[in-house]
Amino acid sequence: MAVLMDGRIMAAQLMEGLKERVNVLKEKGVGVGLAVILVGEDPASQVYVRNKGKACEELGIHSETIRLPEETSQQALEALIDQLNQDDRIDGILVQLPLPRHLNEAQALRKIIPEKDVDGFHIENAGKLFTGQQGVVACTPKGIMHMLKEAKVPLSGRHAVVIGRSNIVGKPIAMLLLDENCTVTICHSRTQDLPGHTRQADILVAAVGRAGFVTADMVKPGAAVVDVGINRVNGKVVGDVDFEAVEKVAGYISPVPGGVGKMTIGMLMENTIEAAERKAK
Repeated sequence: MAVLMDGRIMAAQLMEGLKERVNVLKEKGVGVGLAVILVGEDPASQVYVRNKGKACEELGIHSETIRLPEETSQQALEALIDQLNQDDRIDGILVQLPLPRHLNEAQALRKIIPEKDVDGFHIENAGKLFTGQQGVVACTPKGIMHMLKEAKVPLSGRHAVVIGRSNIVGKPIAMLLLDENCTVTICHSRTQDLPGHTRQADILVAAVGRAGFVTADMVKPGAAVVDVGINRVNGKVVGDVDFEAVEKVAGYISPVPGGVGKMTIGMLMENTIEAAERKAK
């Protein structure tokens, strides 16, 4: 039976350390502030934003959620981002994705100054990750790496397979695994013989967005399986991995819920605190 990589426990330990860092800043007279922009009424986004607000409250971080109507224009969204860029109380700006279809996500994200881009999506931060420089790292990939290291999963020299090539998870996690001296394969919807690739993986990261997509026969015995998927099936939240079956084959496995999602919020808090620490220097 696989070792459970429990995001709830790991995130709680992380939050303890972050709370101390917030207190150190407060003693120096430095506050920490996060602004979240939510456009429209997407139900999943509403849940994420609420959870981010709770985490800020727990750590004593000043949190602002700015809700904009579905029909908000690109110009109005970018004007708000400009305003927050200049607001000294705000260290991190997050535009909750996905945005309504009429808005240009890439253009909006580029508007956030790189220092306040706590999601790590700005082209400058993505470029720094790609070229091995210090920058803000996207929260979910950063959380995955924290989880693997906390679980003491061997990384150097191991074969990692990532299913999914998004800019939010697939590409950045591949870069981070490469930085840890893994040999990395990225698979996607056009990959031929996907199970042939996944069965070679010592570390398998599933970020497909399809419930139960990764089955037991796709997993190498003893592999570390990280499930990034969040899917709703009959009112239940499930991952991209058939947990019950894969748990019997894998060496390590992360659950959904209670896995990577918890780590993502923890890393958002860390990125925001790091932005405040840089400003304090």
